[in-house]
Amino acid sequence: MRQQIAAAIQIVCQQSRMSDGTRKVTSISEITGMEGDVITIQEIFRFRQTGVDPEGRVTGQFEATGIRPRFIDQVMAHGVTLSADLFRPDAKFD
Repeated sequence: MRQQIAAAIQIVCQQSRMSDGTRKVTSISEITGMEGDVITIQEIFRFRQTGVDPEGRVTGQFEATGIRPRFIDQVMAHGVTLSADLFRPDAKFD
C-alpha cells in the first residue's frame, strides 16, 4: 500500500490553523520514493511565521528550502516555465 501511495502522489501540501484562527499552507513537500517501508519526502517550501500584527493576525512569509524538486522537469515538459531562482533558499514569497 505504501508503495502505491509513493508512486501515485508527488506533492503534499500541509495546512495548519494559526494562533489567530486562520488557516495557512505551512509546507509543500515532494514525495521522493521509498526507503524500505518508509515513504521519503523532501520539503520544498515552508511558511515561516515572523510575528503577529496589531490586529492579532499571524504574519510571515513562504520561503524556499533550497531543494529543487525532482518533478520540475515534468512540469516544464507540460509548458510551465519556472525560474530556477524560485527554489533558492533566500527566495521569499508573500
